[in-house]
Amino acid sequence: MKEIIGRSDEKQVLERLKLSERSEFLALHGRRRVGKTFLIREFFKNQFDFHLTGLANATTKQQLLNFDLQIKRISSKEYRASKNWIEAFFTLIDYLESIETKEKKIIFIDELPWLDTRNSDFISGLEHFWNNWADGQKNIFLIVCGSAASWMLNNVIQSKGGLHNRLTERMKIHPFNLKETAAFLAQKGCKFTPNQIVLLYMVMGGIPYYLEVVQKGMSIAQVVQHAFFNVNSPLKDEFKQLYKALFKKHEIYEKTVQILASKNKGFTRAELINSGKLSSGGTMTKVLEELEESGFITAYSSFDNKKKNINYRLSDFYTAFYFRFIAKAQQKKEENYWLNIQNQPIFNTWKGIAFEQVCLSHIKEIKSALGISGVVSNQDTWMGNVNGEKVQIDFLIDRNDQVINLVECKFSNDEFIIDKEYAANLRRKMSVFQNSTKTKKLVHLTMITSFGILKNEYYLELVQNSLETDLFF
Repeated sequence: MKEIIGRSDEKQVLERLKLSERSEFLALHGRRRVGKTFLIREFFKNQFDFHLTGLANATTKQQLLNFDLQIKRISSKEYRASKNWIEAFFTLIDYLESIETKEKKIIFIDELPWLDTRNSDFISGLEHFWNNWADGQKNIFLIVCGSAASWMLNNVIQSKGGLHNRLTERMKIHPFNLKETAAFLAQKGCKFTPNQIVLLYMVMGGIPYYLEVVQKGMSIAQVVQHAFFNVNSPLKDEFKQLYKALFKKHEIYEKTVQILASKNKGFTRAELINSGKLSSGGTMTKVLEELEESGFITAYSSFDNKKKNINYRLSDFYTAFYFRFIAKAQQKKEENYWLNIQNQPIFNTWKGIAFEQVCLSHIKEIKSALGISGVVSNQDTWMGNVNGEKVQIDFLIDRNDQVINLVECKFSNDEFIIDKEYAANLRRKMSVFQNSTKTKKLVHLTMITSFGILKNEYYLELVQNSLETDLFF
């Protein structure tokens, strides 16, 4: 049985809820393939008093039959077939009351959204089970789990119906960070350097299901070719299922992330609508909220803190990689596509863009390396335009201790060198930023690189903080 990698905070919450002196109702959610089910099964060692997994694309009759068979498998008592979910949950109550134990009775219902088939009364049954029985007990631990973000949010987490404010805890499962990814790969016996793991992260992010395809003895290029670009690649058709499994009207969500993938620095809401011919109003708001809640996009405030300037960026590594490479390769049907473009301009350009997102997704680690974990701060995006001169900064950290870190991210195959031309570019960025924002804070240029920076005259003149990818591990 595999060890649970990371998830220390989540395990503490599960332990606390398991030992509490009241009944607990936990909703577990997060992006598809992120390891929600694995966490629950491994934490409880598959020892549940009742465990039900919804069936994909099944009828209400089939879902109820699945429920009845699960009860039959664990109970010595004969129960009649459930005609509806009210009856099914009454059967569950009867079964749970027959268990004599002082420990918490653990009920795990996985793929919850799939159980709510059309015209079923599943939500009514669940509401009645919790509100009229389980909540009045002291030893029930109900865990519900689902990837379909919109359903989980609307029907459980932010329910306005019978489950409104009934949850005792919600838990969002995030992808692994780089340190956890390294531990996961080490557990599989795969040996890579830190920068090779960063490169893999640019493709897959910290999604355990994707990382499972990594095979011992392969190079990173071979791993990616095998995972996505061969005729029988295990993740070849992942995109076709990803958004479809999460969102009812998945086409609008796919269209939105496709637009976001076309511009590295992201879009404001107005730009998104205009560029993609997407509808404004409540629908767009709902789509952006649910994509952000699911971890596919991130909303960054602008330095001016104007709400209308909030910038939405695609932050899911796989989705960005799909639109940049996989979709195009599938059209070309080129053999060994990924192996053939290593170190070509298109590959090197992508590395630079993706590394910036790696850094953005590890802000906590960057702040720790800078020694500012205890300082209140915000990471923002910024683009300037002074007298027609446009400037982009990878991102900035605006600190309450009167310092702003302007962060530049550079992923190279060797020690990075600031030459005369790049030094002039850095001076211009800092000057335009200070003149445009009129900030009174001290501005520190911070460089994050893969193999460090040569400490030449330009480095000594301009750079206040220099960090390497080792900080992520």
